[in-house]
Amino acid sequence: MRDITLKEWERSKPVALSVDERDALGKVAGISIGAVDGSDHQYTLTPGSTIGAVEVDGLSVLIEPKIGIPQVLSLACYAIGKVRFREEDFDFREEEALPDALAIALSRQARLAFARGLLHGYRTKEEALHTVRGRIRFDEQLRRRFGIPLPVEVQYDEFTDDVLPNRLVKAAAYRLGLTHLRSARARQGLGSLAAMLEEVSSVDFPPSNVPSVRYDRLNEHYRGVVELSRLILRHGAFQPHRGAVRASGFLMDMNVVFQEFVTEALRDTLKASPAVFGEKSIPSLDYKGRIHLRPDLTWWDGRSCVFVGDAKYKKITHTSIPNADLYQLLAYTTALDLPGGLLIYAKGEDEPREYRVRHGGERLEVAALDLEGTLGEVLSRVKDLSEQVMALRDDARIVRGQ
Repeated sequence: MRDITLKEWERSKPVALSVDERDALGKVAGISIGAVDGSDHQYTLTPGSTIGAVEVDGLSVLIEPKIGIPQVLSLACYAIGKVRFREEDFDFREEEALPDALAIALSRQARLAFARGLLHGYRTKEEALHTVRGRIRFDEQLRRRFGIPLPVEVQYDEFTDDVLPNRLVKAAAYRLGLTHLRSARARQGLGSLAAMLEEVSSVDFPPSNVPSVRYDRLNEHYRGVVELSRLILRHGAFQPHRGAVRASGFLMDMNVVFQEFVTEALRDTLKASPAVFGEKSIPSLDYKGRIHLRPDLTWWDGRSCVFVGDAKYKKITHTSIPNADLYQLLAYTTALDLPGGLLIYAKGEDEPREYRVRHGGERLEVAALDLEGTLGEVLSRVKDLSEQVMALRDDARIVRGQ
């Protein structure tokens, strides 16, 4: 298998691709592909914000993140489940591909969680038996078997390891197993995991509907492996067909990871509930309701929005803040009648910047969140961002006389 290694946002050297490979990489992985002058089959590849691995027939493409994979997983798992992973919780090598790193991390977290034995719980079952167990379902017995005593329609609670947390772990291991894992350690870990969960039902959780788990003192030790499993299932391994070419792999959209992390971290710092702080549709920009708006960050005081902002996973420099992003933020502040708003970018070298809009006077603030370092270090930077958010909220309240 031919291997190509790319890094997000960086253009590659010329590589040879067939027409099918070229088309599949553009569609599956969102890679921008440019033809090389004077050559029919040489192309440059520029990934966007999608990281991971994808295989197209005999071609394997790795897309590495700008930050380390342990940092990516720490941020992502905190965003969806408030798991505070430390770097030592990930015992894979830095050079591991993302699917291999996830398989190794999942196996390690499973070993820690399963050290006390598999989690068990009560699950309600309804079935027809030749002996009475639990409660007889008289309505169903009469409807289905009028005049026939056996079998008996019953409902009972079964103490079993076939519960949601274990199903999520098994489904995540299966998804990762669909990918081309390069590490023997990763493959062995998934094999051991499958054997431990052999009696657990196999469930296909769609990425858009991965259920959450409520934790208590009995299952708190499962939080790490469950939230890592939910992360894998939400981003997901895939095996789509693109014409004559079969592609498989595992890809994560860092746009989604960054937005979810910023939202959850700010929510925790501000001690705001999801109903009060987060992504939400707002009044349309036009009176007839045809220009719909849905910013990443809003903060509500009852029915009144007192803060609006957007999170953008892109690196900015002194001269390259996109006008379109500023126009978008201005539309939000205009629709909400707010005196200002905040754009949060991922990792920039700029000092915080501010733009004053002519005539209207809106204040458009720009900040950059550095994702390098430990989770604790990044969360401390989010605390600084929260002060900007509170200042903008206070300005809105003053203007409205609240």
